[in-house]
Amino acid sequence: MVRLQSEPIDIAAVVASVAEPEHGGLATFLGSTRAETARRPVIALEYQAHDELAVVELQLIVDEAEARYGARCAIAHRLGTVATGEPSVAAAASAPHRPQAFAACRYLIDQAKKRAPIWKRTHYADGVTEWQDGVQRAAP
Repeated sequence: MVRLQSEPIDIAAVVASVAEPEHGGLATFLGSTRAETARRPVIALEYQAHDELAVVELQLIVDEAEARYGARCAIAHRLGTVATGEPSVAAAASAPHRPQAFAACRYLIDQAKKRAPIWKRTHYADGVTEWQDGVQRAAP
């Protein structure tokens, strides 16, 4: 399951999408908007994406994790404004054993942050906003 959505993430649905009776390990990661970044109060994050490319890239990441770890994987990411304390991303992976489930889940979130064309803008309490590129690029 790969999902980009403007509505709140249904964490139970993400978990249910990877549940397998043969899998003894299920790991999840939930990323939420912090109340403070760089010692500055934050009121919200705003996410935008190149929707079509983001879905394709996230699906590639899910496929890679599943092949690499023998896991079943899912990732959901919010778009739009996400208030402090609300989840903005959820990743889940189930596998026959705990180490593979943890590794697959970590792979999902780490690769999504590196590769998915999803950008965020931090809205600070003082009214200042800052965009951050969701894709890390190597220096020339």
